[in-house]
Amino acid sequence: MLFEILLTALGLSMDAMAISVCNALCYPNMKPAMRWGLPLAFGVFQGLMPLLGYFAGSIFEGFFTRYAGIVTFLILGVIGANMIREAFQKEEEAACPVLKPTLVLAQAVATSIDAFAVGISFLANRTPIALAASITAAVTFLCCVFALWVGGKFGSKLGKRAQALGGAVLVLLGLKALFF
Repeated sequence: MLFEILLTALGLSMDAMAISVCNALCYPNMKPAMRWGLPLAFGVFQGLMPLLGYFAGSIFEGFFTRYAGIVTFLILGVIGANMIREAFQKEEEAACPVLKPTLVLAQAVATSIDAFAVGISFLANRTPIALAASITAAVTFLCCVFALWVGGKFGSKLGKRAQALGGAVLVLLGLKALFF
């Protein structure tokens, strides 16, 4: 059972990891507080959502299953489209976007919605939820720390193209959530 929990946690962390790479590419001068706060936010939400799903059970299963893709697409699509737009503005027009806690919160929520449904499956499979949520949070945190490091190594080499690439990845993740 532990192996299945680890694989599930790794799978759940992939969207957060991809967005962490995008953030590192787009915000190469990220402050240390944000560099640690971002993985923490993603880890907390990836650990919290299975708990919520577990305890909410089948009451909200239909709603989240039905609308999770739309909500994720809207959040990530808007953020990504804005990043792409800003990447193609002229230097004097483009203000360097600020990675604010509200943006990180929106990203963390958007990437953790699927973890709610996984929490419902944990309930159905009688998976120990405290263990599963803790492992999911820790794996996501570690993957995001690694992703920030990797993105930081390549972000300075790509310049403005990194922002456009990061925005495109967010839009693609939103489309994936909408259609798959």
